[in-house]
Amino acid sequence: MSFEHPNRGNKKLVDVYRDIMKRAPEHDFDPSLDRMRAILDLLGHPEQSFRVIHITGTNGKGSTARMAEALCRAYGLRTGLYTSPHLESVTERIAIDGQQLSEDDFIDIYDQVKDFIALVDADSVKHGGPRMSFFEVLTTMAIWAFADAPVDVAIVEVGMGGRWDATNVLDADAAIIGPVDMDHMQWLGDTVEKIAGEKSGIIKQGSTAIIGRQPHEEQVMPILLDQAKNVGAAAVIRDGEEMEVVSRTPAVGGQVATLRTPNGTYEDVPIAMFGEHQAHNALAALAAAEVVVPVAGALNGDIVAKALSGVRVPGRIETIRTSPTIILDGGHNVQAVTALRAAIEENYNFQQLVGVVSMMADKEVEDVLGVMEPVLSEIIVTQNSWAPRVMKAEDLEKIADRVFGSDRVTRIDDLPDAIQAAVDKVDAADETGVGYGRGVLIFGSFVTAGDARRLLKETPNKDLLKPKSERVK
Repeated sequence: MSFEHPNRGNKKLVDVYRDIMKRAPEHDFDPSLDRMRAILDLLGHPEQSFRVIHITGTNGKGSTARMAEALCRAYGLRTGLYTSPHLESVTERIAIDGQQLSEDDFIDIYDQVKDFIALVDADSVKHGGPRMSFFEVLTTMAIWAFADAPVDVAIVEVGMGGRWDATNVLDADAAIIGPVDMDHMQWLGDTVEKIAGEKSGIIKQGSTAIIGRQPHEEQVMPILLDQAKNVGAAAVIRDGEEMEVVSRTPAVGGQVATLRTPNGTYEDVPIAMFGEHQAHNALAALAAAEVVVPVAGALNGDIVAKALSGVRVPGRIETIRTSPTIILDGGHNVQAVTALRAAIEENYNFQQLVGVVSMMADKEVEDVLGVMEPVLSEIIVTQNSWAPRVMKAEDLEKIADRVFGSDRVTRIDDLPDAIQAAVDKVDAADETGVGYGRGVLIFGSFVTAGDARRLLKETPNKDLLKPKSERVK
């Protein structure tokens, strides 16, 4: 199986992307900030020209980042947004004023920094180190784009961990630590305490540390608080203490919540995303916006409501089709799919929900499937397009058989065929023809969600997928 790259028609962008992709991948990083510091020195320290909201945590970074960005932009601040991973195009990762870079702008930014990258590469190799990684190059591009715009505030999502992440050359005005749980253990450590230690590294002298709900509070909170104290953080704001979700009610297209921050209480705020976790993400984003928006006291409630009601995050409990309902979610660890399951149980009334799953081989696959088993009628295991890391469908099938029982598991190696089969199963059981109470959930990886999103966007609604023989290989 292969997917047409969304920018294949633009050969130059593809060439730039391939050039960057030849570098060490973002999940295989060297624990050093030397290369990032070196290139920022060569560029004249562009990172010092804007304020920063820096976000880490095991899950929820992307949603929190987009909500914080929307709040800042609603107040007239010029914003830069840096997120990962991308679903369909690498240009999604860098946005100015809510708009991702165009292909031409992405190429232009790369052209402006590539010679400096080459200088840092050469010096690092000369001293026995590696070239700049894929993620270091993209982070450099984002910082340069933000300074060039110029933006007033950059909202930056950590790639992995915190302390040694390429983004940690930034000194945050507001450092958000979302829920810390087990993930990326081979790089961040095999205990939640070690992982918390890595993530705490984004709290710097003068930062306001905004700490979200912690599933392992007794183990994690002392580490985060010690970091804040040791580096001289300006303040600490904890979910459940200095800030809280006072109440929340599910609503059409999302939920309505009342949020309390140190500066005030915001009544009946519409949040255009499902799940209790998104209310807490909105709370953290709001507290961060209060730090960087130059107004005294609480923000204007009407502006906050308008900003948060317009934030939708691709690939996070995203309804991409109706009749039948097709939901995409990039959740790939236990915490993420636990939130996904809770949101489905709270907001949908499925009589039949067929899962389509492909995961990376380094994830806790059996635990993830175990969380989702009660809400899925059956599951189709398949493979996404990321060949270097994806778990082979035959291996995923063996695990799924243990969790679901073989009678509820189907293996279809080709993702488009797997999606078509899931839709066919739902359609076959739909006697009314309206699709009510029946759906398909595609999950397990952001690559899986991105592959599916691109595929479903490129095909007409009445003819879900082209026959396999007609697909471009």
